[in-house]
Amino acid sequence: MNEVTDSASDAQKCRNLETSVAFNDHSGRSGNNRARLLVSCPDRPGIIAAVTQFLASAGCNILEADQHTSPSTAMFFMRIEFEHDAVSSHLQTLRGDFASVAVQFEMNWQMELVNRRKRVAVFVSKELHCLTELLWQWQAGDLFADISMVVSNHNAAEETVRTFGIPFYHLPISRETKLQVEARQRELLGADTDLIVLARYMQILSPEFAERFPRRIINIHHSFLPSFIGKQPYERAFERGVKLIGATAHYVTADLDAGPIIEQDVHRITHRHEVDDLKRIGRLVERTVLARAVKWHLEDRVLTHGNKTVVFAQ
Repeated sequence: MNEVTDSASDAQKCRNLETSVAFNDHSGRSGNNRARLLVSCPDRPGIIAAVTQFLASAGCNILEADQHTSPSTAMFFMRIEFEHDAVSSHLQTLRGDFASVAVQFEMNWQMELVNRRKRVAVFVSKELHCLTELLWQWQAGDLFADISMVVSNHNAAEETVRTFGIPFYHLPISRETKLQVEARQRELLGADTDLIVLARYMQILSPEFAERFPRRIINIHHSFLPSFIGKQPYERAFERGVKLIGATAHYVTADLDAGPIIEQDVHRITHRHEVDDLKRIGRLVERTVLARAVKWHLEDRVLTHGNKTVVFAQ
């Protein structure tokens, strides 16, 4: 196995600074005094009142609030972004105090600082359009994260990744070396990787690998799931004579292409399009769908329940 690593250059440090500057929202408020609260729980009266009253009594100012009730499951979902003058030093106290509210309403919840950069690893194979889109958006400050590494079973991405000052690891994989390579991947990822993005990584992860990172692996599948699961979806779509092709970003589970769907989009085609046309058109759909899903995950806009998601997208 060949591995190439590059430490961050001065240019990379400048890009990180630009990203931090770009993180200010349009009102001029900085993310440094903000936190987010995500809640999912059985639906019942008084949830919104209890949460907002708690935040008000703690001296917090609510900046964004979204909620959704699912009648079919009797579940309630909420995302709140709030500010507090000393939120960084008071976060643990806020979490401890909110626990009593959470117990009362049987909540699954998390409270995190807005300015905490999630650590992201990107896996890729030969096709680089999704990776390139992520790198461009990250460089522009549209993806607030630290891209800690790019891992590939081919070396096609090495030169591109090197220009961004990001460590690149070339780990060739075969049926015989799959478990060995996955063990090395887990070693590289460590315990502090928040998200793994499969940006057209054309390898099926083992169930053991997928289960080690629940709701922390996002894949882009080049079809409008649940249609054309697995290999060669464009070829099979062409054979079927479809009039729409699409792409799906979803969380990875042990079941192939069956995890909770985060985002999808489609493009209309006609009888004049050949397989290569479908692939060319599909690349644009894939890159935008994946980038949106990653952005929403980084901004804590995606809540899961069973095999479905609630996405509080802007």
